[in-house]
Amino acid sequence: EETRRALSSGEDSGSSDDDDGDNRRSIEPPSKRAKRTPGKNLVPLRWSLSEDDKHLFIQDKANITCSAFHKQRKLLVIGFSNGVFALYDMPHFNQIHSLSISQQKVSSVAINSTGDWLAFGCRSRGQLLVWEWASESYLMKQQGHFYDMSCLTYSPDGQYLATGGDDSKVKVWNTLTGFCFVTFTEHTGGITAIKFGPSGKVIISASQDGTVRAFDLHRYRNFRTFASPRPAQFSCLALDASGELVCAGSQDTFEIFVWSMQTGRLLELLSGHAGPVSSVAFQPGTSQLVSCSWDKTVRVWDVLNRSSALQSAQVNADAVSLTFRPDGQQFAVSTLDGSISFFNMDLAQTGSVEGRRDLGAGRRDADLVTAKQTEGGKCFTGLCYTADGSCLLAGGRSKFVCIYDVKQQVLVKKFVISHNRSFDGMQKFLNSANMTEAGPLDQIDHEDSDSDTDRRKILPGVAVGDMSSRRTRPEIRTKSVQFSPTGRAWAAASTEGLLIYSLDASVVFDPMELDVDVTPSRIRSLLGQGEMLSAVVMSLRLNELPLIQEVVESVPVDEVELLCTQLPVKYAERLLKCLGGLVEKSRHLQFYLAWSGSLLQAHARVFKEHSNALMPSLQSLQKAISQKYEDVEKLCDENMYAMQYLCHISKLQCPDEDTADGDDDGDDENRHEESDKAETGGDSE
Repeated sequence: EETRRALSSGEDSGSSDDDDGDNRRSIEPPSKRAKRTPGKNLVPLRWSLSEDDKHLFIQDKANITCSAFHKQRKLLVIGFSNGVFALYDMPHFNQIHSLSISQQKVSSVAINSTGDWLAFGCRSRGQLLVWEWASESYLMKQQGHFYDMSCLTYSPDGQYLATGGDDSKVKVWNTLTGFCFVTFTEHTGGITAIKFGPSGKVIISASQDGTVRAFDLHRYRNFRTFASPRPAQFSCLALDASGELVCAGSQDTFEIFVWSMQTGRLLELLSGHAGPVSSVAFQPGTSQLVSCSWDKTVRVWDVLNRSSALQSAQVNADAVSLTFRPDGQQFAVSTLDGSISFFNMDLAQTGSVEGRRDLGAGRRDADLVTAKQTEGGKCFTGLCYTADGSCLLAGGRSKFVCIYDVKQQVLVKKFVISHNRSFDGMQKFLNSANMTEAGPLDQIDHEDSDSDTDRRKILPGVAVGDMSSRRTRPEIRTKSVQFSPTGRAWAAASTEGLLIYSLDASVVFDPMELDVDVTPSRIRSLLGQGEMLSAVVMSLRLNELPLIQEVVESVPVDEVELLCTQLPVKYAERLLKCLGGLVEKSRHLQFYLAWSGSLLQAHARVFKEHSNALMPSLQSLQKAISQKYEDVEKLCDENMYAMQYLCHISKLQCPDEDTADGDDDGDDENRHEESDKAETGGDSE
């Protein structure tokens, strides 16, 4: 009862304090003045701040968006909506640093465990920065596409990955580090297609701004720009095997433009399609060009022989994408009805896959029909063959990416590219509790305005929706897929971002002709006995990469050439697959170069006959050697420049000593001449 009276008295005192505007720190009820035992009766206190305890973060027209505090170092980091962050020393709020890192708001901030590094993220620009406040320097500064990625392509050696986005930027990424090292901003419209040149040092991109641009990765510049005689929006791109011919299809003039890479001149204008050209591709090793369009046709052109006859074939629906098998004997075409058709170069259909059900159904929040009814709008927008041509990778307007067996024409596996439910179209069924007579709760504007009754609905089949709406959610989809030339990874450009799936991330136990005698202990005993060939063969049969590395590095260098000559062909192919990973991870560069050269020379004829099957292994080895070459080249250049600098500095700092040495030498010569003369005079006397 006493506690209840104390609480009521405290409330009365608090209300009077508010009325009077008193700024006292605490208000004690009258019952507290009486003498009582401490800890028995707990009375809540009302606290307020004095003027000395207030600290203002003054930023011009900016609000606080994020903050982080480091307890041990007593550091407080504040991020603002104008892209500025400030670092304070607690508890006195002494400002240490204040820096502008972006033109947009700072979305998140974090401090590492030691309190030396600050990490910032800007969601609207896709920026990620790591800043060391003690040295006032950036440790990492990365920026992705701040709109959707629309296309991607691998370099011929699989070391780099180029992407194009709706933000009109072309970015080049290192597949080993995952970092972007160059960005080209010459385009003024969204990028629709991108290709690497045969040398791997040239990137060609097509854009909706009506230009096709070529970029040099040596000097990081735009060295060639291809344009059409009249304005056109390019939707697809193709490059021949020699890198001399550049072709681009238009989505508004329904034509295909052919340019020369060397001169930049327009060579040919191919017309015949009655709808937007959706995709073009050269047959590997030839000048024949295949194109597909929304007019439900597939056409074959001979670019060099202009007088050749034009061939065409009909498909069931609007063609969306096409891709060639690496051997050039087959190509696949995806259509708007969700199917994939396979053709040979005579335009005879050899098979088809019905992939609409494999894409799955996802219902958007604003859809007025069920997910099953929206399956008609699902289709594959990106196709790519594997390096050996046995499987086909396909992605489209769904959260799934499918791999099909080309020979059997069946689904092999489905990959889920995202589990993020903030994207639209992720769920098959919507929560009925969020559905009202006015529509989904997420789509209702709760502000009082006259426009609520005139709110537009999103119709079935519309991909973008009403961009003037207060709430827009991106739809999950895969716009482009590409297999790595090494055959060990594939990449997808999706709403989630750039995704790379690799076989190298996990250890796979794949033994070959396993026997009870093939054990690690047996292999090590053979090494001790000096039977190198038997040890190498057994390690390849067991197919454990750490054990293979141990055995290979145990072989003396002078025996490598003889061992490669005696190695059976089937084990030589298995060893070739392992050398790419070993060269990439090991520091014994010269040793593994000797292994690679001896193995290629000893089995060159067999490797050439099975070049299609061994192409991923050869490209993986080339990728690893190219990376090592670049690292060694940079190191040698730095050492050479450092030695030249030291020699030059030593000459500048010691000119007097050289002169003195010269004078001393002259004096010594004079003394020798005088002594010779004296001896000569003594002899004559």
